[in-house]
Amino acid sequence: MSGSDRPSSVTAQHLRAQRDQRDPVSQARAERVPERDDVIEVLARLREILLDRSPSETLSSDLEVVHGLLSRLTRERSASSLLETLPEIRHCLGMDVEAAYHGDPASQSYAEIIEAYPSILAISTYRIAHSLYQLREPVVARVMSEWAHGRTGIDIHPGASIGCHFFIDHGTGVVIGETTVIGNRVKLYHGVTLGAFSNRKGREDAGKKRHPTLEDDVTIYPNSTILGGETVIGAGSTVGGNAWLTHSVAAGTRVVIEAPRLVQSADDDLEGGEQTRNYNI
Repeated sequence: MSGSDRPSSVTAQHLRAQRDQRDPVSQARAERVPERDDVIEVLARLREILLDRSPSETLSSDLEVVHGLLSRLTRERSASSLLETLPEIRHCLGMDVEAAYHGDPASQSYAEIIEAYPSILAISTYRIAHSLYQLREPVVARVMSEWAHGRTGIDIHPGASIGCHFFIDHGTGVVIGETTVIGNRVKLYHGVTLGAFSNRKGREDAGKKRHPTLEDDVTIYPNSTILGGETVIGAGSTVGGNAWLTHSVAAGTRVVIEAPRLVQSADDDLEGGEQTRNYNI
């Protein structure tokens, strides 16, 4: 078999032809995309600064380094603008840590929350990514948010708008869509979805409000799903676990799911037949 007839050569020929077809993968290759590792490095440095892990004595020089690194990934104007938003982000993060401390009686200290709680990792990343998203740097923002998603199981789109004093208890399985609006002092539990209805119009829905709004002081318990851009959960409302909401509720509303009916059965009636009652341990 000649070199040109080898399976690898034939496959390579077909792949080269596909690369020339200008399909979505080929077009993506032509777009300017930052290296993922470089984005995560910048994110780590920004989180160190925002969570007071960098020495105060070197703060100015640390910011200069971050600005230089970020300028390689974004427009220099975006890098400068992001640095200007850091004091505002730092202010909100302080309230987020406070929300976690007071929202979880199991917490022992602020330091524990910053170092160990997935909520703070996800939210601090979101606040940085959101600022970049607003500066029209969506790829860098999305790489950051997806890195946090992989680490925590909390999926926050950087386009979402989230107020301060925000806490996600436990957090695994939380999804917050792009056009979600969340007020101040909101608390979510694990498994909560703030999503959109099934998208049948494709790209026609881009830019539209597709995800719900949660006003101030709302609490959403585990595994509840709230859908739709016109759905508003009024201020001070509480949504119980496993709820499914596609319509708005007024301020101060308590949404509960009817309790399951309990049926007591004899052991012999249980699935699987008679149960063994004697155990040797």
